[in-house]
Amino acid sequence: MTNAAAPPEAGAAAPICEVKGLGYGNYILRRTIYTIIVLFIILSLNFVIFRLMPGDPVRSILDPQMTPEAKLLLRKQFGLDEPLEKQYLLYMRSLLRFDFGYSFSTRMPVKQEILDRLPNSVLLLGLALLITMSTGIVVGVFAASRRGSFLETLVTGSGLFAYAVPAFFLQLILLLVFGYFLPIFPIRGTMSVPPPPGGLALVLDRIYHLILPVTSLVIINIGYWALYTRNAMLDALSQDYIVTAKAKGLNRSQVLYRHAFRSILPPIVTLIFLNLPTAISGAVVTETIFSWYGIGRYLLEAVLKQDYPAAQGAFYLIALAVLICNFMADLTYGWVDPRIRVGRGGDRG
Repeated sequence: MTNAAAPPEAGAAAPICEVKGLGYGNYILRRTIYTIIVLFIILSLNFVIFRLMPGDPVRSILDPQMTPEAKLLLRKQFGLDEPLEKQYLLYMRSLLRFDFGYSFSTRMPVKQEILDRLPNSVLLLGLALLITMSTGIVVGVFAASRRGSFLETLVTGSGLFAYAVPAFFLQLILLLVFGYFLPIFPIRGTMSVPPPPGGLALVLDRIYHLILPVTSLVIINIGYWALYTRNAMLDALSQDYIVTAKAKGLNRSQVLYRHAFRSILPPIVTLIFLNLPTAISGAVVTETIFSWYGIGRYLLEAVLKQDYPAAQGAFYLIALAVLICNFMADLTYGWVDPRIRVGRGGDRG
């Protein structure tokens, strides 16, 4: 996230059209260059780390009964006979073209395997984030409007507790209670095997399998949203313009939503983009615990099997999504925050 620039000297403030015109274009260019550099570093580390891991990944693709000629041919097919510097160049060129090669373990194109799992990850994380965001904001506004009451104390305490509990621990507890002791929900998978016939039955079955993982993500993250919204609302309600609005005779609802809540929308919009990387990176744990057929679980399985193409492809996709979310958060904050100023000499945001 960008740092707010120091206030300009008297008489030297840049016009708003300049801030959101050429100067904002320079700001975008600067953030774009930063993002490209970070992406290059991540891709390079992605190549190095998997090759420094202990063990020999070649064993997973070579059959002991193969002839030496067949083993050499298979090594050549996967590019394992090339020197590291050439492997690196081929790796960078392939990733930029979204060509991840073939999986060592399944012999299937990694790109196709990722595309098969991507909708499941988007569905799980998107639905969880939507419910968490909307519910957390409403609860936070409610708590701020009743400052000092028992309900505010309850929201604050439960929010801090939910935020402090490790995600995997809560998810395992939910599986144990509602999947084993009270077998209400399924404990694994994205759908029943065999899947139920009919479109509506298939949709309901998918929702049935979504309930536990989505509920766990909502419980884990709703405290953060509620506490952030509450604190922002309390700060807004203490401002002079709120006192003025009350003096004008506006009712409680108008002061709360038309003035206080609208003033905290910019940081909340930025917070949405900043929470997307956390949700994406957390998919590895959630999808593994619930055996969800998604990108996070695919990445973990590829790492455990030392499947270089699969692990690098999944890691590249997750890293790219995180960088895009951070980039959008920077651009959004640079647009909505009036404290960012761009002088005639260049970007100072």
